[in-house]
Amino acid sequence: MLIITVLVSLAIIIYAIIKFDIHPFLALFVGAIGYGLLAGMPGELILKSIEEGFGAVLGRIGLVILLGVIIGTFLEKTGGAFVIAQRVLSFIGEKSVMLAMMITGWILSIPVFGDSAFIMMNPINKSLSFKGKLPYAATTVALTLGISSTHSLVPPTPGPIAAAGILGADLAMVILWGMLVSALALVPCFYFVKYYVARFELAPRYNENEIVVTAKKYPSLGKSFLPIVLPLILIVFASIASYPTKPFGEGWLAATLLFIGNPVMALLAGAFVSFLLPEKFDRQLLSSSGWIGDSLLVAAPVILITGAGGVFGKMLQNSGIADLVSTNLSNANLGLLLPFLMSLALKTAQGSSTVAIITTASVIAPLLSTLGLDTDLMKVLTVLSIGAGGIAISHANDSFFWAMTQLTGMNIKLGNQTHSLGTLILACSAFVVIYVIALFG
Repeated sequence: MLIITVLVSLAIIIYAIIKFDIHPFLALFVGAIGYGLLAGMPGELILKSIEEGFGAVLGRIGLVILLGVIIGTFLEKTGGAFVIAQRVLSFIGEKSVMLAMMITGWILSIPVFGDSAFIMMNPINKSLSFKGKLPYAATTVALTLGISSTHSLVPPTPGPIAAAGILGADLAMVILWGMLVSALALVPCFYFVKYYVARFELAPRYNENEIVVTAKKYPSLGKSFLPIVLPLILIVFASIASYPTKPFGEGWLAATLLFIGNPVMALLAGAFVSFLLPEKFDRQLLSSSGWIGDSLLVAAPVILITGAGGVFGKMLQNSGIADLVSTNLSNANLGLLLPFLMSLALKTAQGSSTVAIITTASVIAPLLSTLGLDTDLMKVLTVLSIGAGGIAISHANDSFFWAMTQLTGMNIKLGNQTHSLGTLILACSAFVVIYVIALFG
């Protein structure tokens, strides 16, 4: 009955989001309380689960999500992301537009939200496909798949950061393995785009009101990359410093690296560096009505959804679900497949990768030891399995799907035949890579 209660609670949450357009935060939060009541938990334990679940999760990752969004906002609004995109395109060359679009999307979606990355790149995509006489549908899907891969697999995008925090996975390892998995998973997607999607005809739609970067002077390439690279380097060095072998010793150097390499401090450093990107710095940018205010508006819903997911996870843990699942799934050997399939089902059902990833991580967290996923490496691979599932299937209930179809002139059928199918291939490819790593890890 407890497992049935979990499934019923998840079904109600998804139905509330899809059918009644209820915000995922409210649906998750009320759904968690409803699960506790249906599971017969005493009132005191339900209240304790709310306090511990919300506070513990946001205490670890709330600021990390916000700081990551601030970096992305400054990169987007100053044209720093545009500079990175142009350099990638010039390096690869206009003759390899599909590959260039895929790699550019892969890079930009690490600091910038997927929808924004696509809106920013679509005018360039149109121009290059037209000049190179290449199929516009193919270059477009190459871009969307590149964006989708890192959006769900590589921090500091909110989904992977939240999942790493909920599951207690090492963030530096999630970043490094996530970059490798997302890159390898795109290999079959490139051939899918080149030999399948390229057969579909699509004429570029030109919109006079298309959003473009309006900065008078773009920052340099070095400046543009620094807010992304600096936090990653600091986090990686802190992870190395914490190895049992103590490669940096146990003195002031190790202590300093562990402090500045903490995800909050590392991303704070990246945020401060991003303040150098505007051509002329104005303190108004840091006000509630400036770019910091814009960042808060973007980050707040994600942070609240993450907190509600933490409440759901703690409610599951305190209800004794882990022991029950252990009894029923001890011989099933599902391992990494369970979080992958659960995330894929949630993404397909309600459309948001972030909601699917956070919800799945919250459900899986109490089951890590039961599923044999409680080692350091397996926690990282669990985060990536959840992220892989959160890629697919992007279709009509996904805002990214509509941004892509409306800006390019694709109809829904063509979008499903190309982009939606591509996300399924990408998700499955990523999981295969993750599974191979688990076998030899």
